[in-house]
Amino acid sequence: MTQSSSIPVFEAAVAAWAGGSGPVAPPAELVAAVLVEGASDRAAVLAAARVLDRDLAAEGVAVLPMGGAMSVRRYVALLGASRPGLRLRGLCDAGEVRFFERAGLGADAIAVCRPDLEGELIHALGERRVEELLDDEGDLRLFRMFQQQPAQRGRATAQQLHRFLGTTSGRKEQYGRVLTAALTADALPAPLRAAASSR
Repeated sequence: MTQSSSIPVFEAAVAAWAGGSGPVAPPAELVAAVLVEGASDRAAVLAAARVLDRDLAAEGVAVLPMGGAMSVRRYVALLGASRPGLRLRGLCDAGEVRFFERAGLGADAIAVCRPDLEGELIHALGERRVEELLDDEGDLRLFRMFQQQPAQRGRATAQQLHRFLGTTSGRKEQYGRVLTAALTADALPAPLRAAASSR
């Protein structure tokens, strides 16, 4: 099995383990794992790697969504036990750093999004470019309707965009990928660059 195929198989096995299956055996070529909170973070890290012209799976790097930062200790325990010396990195929102620290990851191993991934991407792209990408994806009309909701009137556009990206199931993952892919390598937010450079 090649490096590019065995890492995704391992990622799927870890997802099954998280759902209650048996122990997971990492492939021999696994050299590092990036622990992320959810699917949107994973999509963004993989998109950032493509922007940087890197193939993380081929380099032996797995990107593992955990279903929330509070699961990080469980993942660190699993991976540490299965492969002593495996390099572990984390990507998280500013409010979740404590969970990664308590799991034993050092500050140099944690890439922190401030305040979170969506905030980093909106800041990096600018509001106008994000709206253009919403238009490209067929969501701009929905966003304009969202802006007219009483709870959104009077809020800054960046705040409205941030809230809109999290209102529908799957949207955060979709735009984690789309917004990241629209950036140049130089414009990638530092936390994403760090996570996508893990090895």
